[in-house]
Amino acid sequence: MKNIKRSICILMLAVLMLALSSCGGKKEPANRLEEIIDRGYIEVCTEPYFAPNEFIDSSKSGQDQFVGYDMDLAKYIADKIGVELKIVPLEFTAVLAGIAEGKYDLAISALAYSPARAEAMAMSKGYWFGGEGYGILIREEDAGKYETIEDIQNAVVVTQSGSVQEAMYNLYVTKCKEFKLVSSMTDGYLAVAEGKADCCICSIGSAKLYAEANGGLMCPDFRFDVSDELTGTRIAACLEGTDELMEVVNKCIDEVIASGDMQKWHDEAEAYAKTLGLMD
Repeated sequence: MKNIKRSICILMLAVLMLALSSCGGKKEPANRLEEIIDRGYIEVCTEPYFAPNEFIDSSKSGQDQFVGYDMDLAKYIADKIGVELKIVPLEFTAVLAGIAEGKYDLAISALAYSPARAEAMAMSKGYWFGGEGYGILIREEDAGKYETIEDIQNAVVVTQSGSVQEAMYNLYVTKCKEFKLVSSMTDGYLAVAEGKADCCICSIGSAKLYAEANGGLMCPDFRFDVSDELTGTRIAACLEGTDELMEVVNKCIDEVIASGDMQKWHDEAEAYAKTLGLMD
């Protein structure tokens, strides 16, 4: 009997020590920012095929191959938090889905604001407002053919799935001969060049650079009349638990704009992309 009582006491003591150990254990992170700090790195997803924002230098390997001014901003944010940066390359639709579901900490991938995106994810302040707005890319042989919304409605139209340009089609064009969605804007440009589509709804600045580098393509004078809320490139995060993280992100954006680093990074990335033959 004494041995049984002794065993029970030892067991109770072990349970008590385990409980005390659990109470004094490491506290669970209260939000995404604390989680990032605890793990020691931040995961940023991007579609790395949109120079000069983000692109690949194939002469480099690992994380170093991902370059562009969006990547410079990602590094700045990681340094500000005091953690390592891990870039996760994805197709654009996977970027949007992954960030909305909270699989990754941030999406930095030439993201523009849209009401639908704002409902699905947290969005930062705008950090880049350059460019010439939104319009279309066409073949040079079709110059003068697509100058109004009505003209575009008679065309085969392509744009990137999940993009602001898709939202523009739904808002402004609404119908056409055939509407095609592709996984990247480059695929949209190629569809026009190869005669698989007549025009690609696009960012004019990016499309002009592609046209200059590849020939046979052009951007007519047509522009979509876009509201101010759709302008500016932004950073996205999951809606839940990211208020503190987005506060840091927005502070970083304010700092790099005020210091002139954002403009410097953009100019350097544009020159870099040209040396790789990605821009003319």
